[in-house]
Amino acid sequence: MAKIQITDLNIRTILGINDWERKNRQEILINITFNYDCKKARQKDDVNNVVDYKSLTKKIISKVENSQFFLLEKLTEFVLDLVMEDARIQNASVRIDKPHALRFAKSVSVELSAKR
Repeated sequence: MAKIQITDLNIRTILGINDWERKNRQEILINITFNYDCKKARQKDDVNNVVDYKSLTKKIISKVENSQFFLLEKLTEFVLDLVMEDARIQNASVRIDKPHALRFAKSVSVELSAKR
């Protein structure tokens, strides 16, 4: 199994319940970890045998930037579902941080996981 990690993917989206949050895009940081069987990729050294994390990242950016969420939990589930669309992914974990959500904290985050 290969463990792939995408760290601190920085995206701006509408997230939150306050009026100003519904009007202004906010920065979020997405961290994704997933595992898949990379035996064919190692044997053949062929891009057709891997989970294309560049395409996955582009899809996540596009979908998240063009969506709106009230809750960090829902946004995290949304991204996790996008990751799990690839049937080769055996399990995944998504953590999303909302920087400066609390006055005296660096960020607030929600983490969700899924497995087949």
